[in-house]
Amino acid sequence: MSCVWLVTFKLATVMLWITMHGLSGHVLKWLESYITGRQFYISLGDHISKNHDVPFGVAQGSCLGPLLFSLYMLPLGNIIKKHNIDFHSYADDTQLYISVEPNKTTALQSLTSCLSAVTHWMSNNFLKLNENKTELLLIGPKDKREALLPSLGNLNQYVREQVTSLGVILDSDLSLKPHINKVTKTAYFHLRNIAKVRPFLTKPDAEKLVHAFITSRLDYCNALFTGLPKKIN
Repeated sequence: MSCVWLVTFKLATVMLWITMHGLSGHVLKWLESYITGRQFYISLGDHISKNHDVPFGVAQGSCLGPLLFSLYMLPLGNIIKKHNIDFHSYADDTQLYISVEPNKTTALQSLTSCLSAVTHWMSNNFLKLNENKTELLLIGPKDKREALLPSLGNLNQYVREQVTSLGVILDSDLSLKPHINKVTKTAYFHLRNIAKVRPFLTKPDAEKLVHAFITSRLDYCNALFTGLPKKIN
């Protein structure tokens, strides 16, 4: 299951997490001076508003933004671990993994309970689950997946036939057919475009374009193709 969070930093909470992880003294004061005490105003034509304090967020484009976000999200991992659920997090995208048997719903109950706990924690920390980007992928034989659907309850709204994870399209059969079709379609598109300008390119320049637009896509996560049939229907 893949979940994406809509994020608003509460700076007081960020400072609390920083303190809890051992930073103190001049380092703590430097960080505090960097992320607190900021103000903003609105300029419209000849009018300028009064300055207002910014109690949330970090400076846009800040090099510390990703690090502070990771600190802010640390409690999320502890909540998920308490429910014995495996997970991976990448930026604001978190993926949860469970193994389920059709006749046993214990794992599903743990997942539902985990999401409820996460949602509660988020509401108390100025975060929100982006339901438009929350997806649930059931992987396994089709009859097993269909037998599991009645047990999903409210999770049914998130079920998808395929999802995209870091640019790779995963389907319920793990056939990778949708991903392969997209990669080949995109590769042929760029190959045709390169062919149109090939007479005006030197061989080294043509090779650079092929590697940049085609080979790079074929090589991306190509280890996933190991063991797949040589042809797809």
